Amino acid sequence: MKALFVSGTDTGVGKTLASAWIARHWNATYWKPAQTGTATDDGDDSGSVARLAGVPVLPEAFRFAAPESPARAAELEGRRIDPTAFVLPRAPRLVVEGAGGLLVPVTDDFLMIDLARRLDLPVLLVARSGLGTINHTLLSAEALRARGMRLLGVVMSGEPNAANRVAIERHGALPVLAELPRLGTGDLAAQLGALPLPCALRAALDELDEVAG
Repeated sequence: MKALFVSGTDTGVGKTLASAWIARHWNATYWKPAQTGTATDDGDDSGSVARLAGVPVLPEAFRFAAPESPARAAELEGRRIDPTAFVLPRAPRLVVEGAGGLLVPVTDDFLMIDLARRLDLPVLLVARSGLGTINHTLLSAEALRARGMRLLGVVMSGEPNAANRVAIERHGALPVLAELPRLGTGDLAAQLGALPLPCALRAALDELDEVAG
């Protein structure tokens, strides 16, 4: 199987939309290990991906009502997250979506970046295209590299910004594999379906190493 871990440089950067886009055009199964905010209108990312991508969606290992970090959401419900419960599912192609950014707490001593490392998957960063993205993206890249993890590249989400793209590629020494433009207010599934993956992103996905298991 081939798989990757999709993380955001922050909350609300378009990570779920990018995951749906990739899963749809790469014919991949989708899995979100930990979902928070299920009590809010937009808190069910698995359901959103199912609607937008029409791909198989696997159940989360943990679901929580509060729109908080997994660690805090679990605490509010008097529950405990056991990191050993995160076991990579099997599928020919798998898109795994994290919750928030890389340093979001999953437990008191286990971060989202630790989950990506536990699953032993390359990471694709989704970053907003506008102001602040250079700093957030480069810091996220440094966190991954400091742990010896593989960084596949970046997807920029929002109105294209050529200067920010050049800065990320130059200062981060990493490729921006795609720019996912802001979509309209109509049928998002149809819009994603009509937007093919750029050649650079598709090549990076197809060249992923096979995951043993």
